[in-house]
Amino acid sequence: MSGSLTKSDQSFMRSFSMLIAGLSVLTMMLIGMAWLIYDHEPKEINPETPKRIAERIAPAGAVYAGNTGRAAMQAAQDAAAKLAASQVAFGGSTDGKTIYDGLCHSCHTAGVAGAPKVGDKGNWAPRIAEGLETLVKHAIDGYHGPDGNTMPAKGGMPSLTDEQVKNAVHWMTDQSK
Repeated sequence: MSGSLTKSDQSFMRSFSMLIAGLSVLTMMLIGMAWLIYDHEPKEINPETPKRIAERIAPAGAVYAGNTGRAAMQAAQDAAAKLAASQVAFGGSTDGKTIYDGLCHSCHTAGVAGAPKVGDKGNWAPRIAEGLETLVKHAIDGYHGPDGNTMPAKGGMPSLTDEQVKNAVHWMTDQSK
């Protein structure tokens, strides 16, 4: 075996070297063009933008573990409950019919999850017999009956005040007597 290259090997090496050199020049040109484009890009002038971006891409939830996690989760739940309580539903209206029309009708018109239909005297009579205070308590605190009936606390809207819930219950029972 001799150390010299054949004519075809020399031709290949020359073509391959030219190809590598051409690709290197092309790469440098593309890098230069990208640099020029980047330099002409307008810079962000609003100092609040990075903060808004960070808020937008922040994770939606968190993983809680152990006692530290339990405390953090409880604090988050308390903060959410406080925020919900600070927002009064239905503009603070205490009209039972307004609250029924805005929230309660979705279950108490169709009988969803065993909800007694408004106006169904047979279904409401045993409930009314338990007393309005019991009905109001179940509506405020939530209720899961032995027959599978479910009433979420405040109809699933924690921003309702106790007075609003009480007035809605009174309005529904008045329609069902």
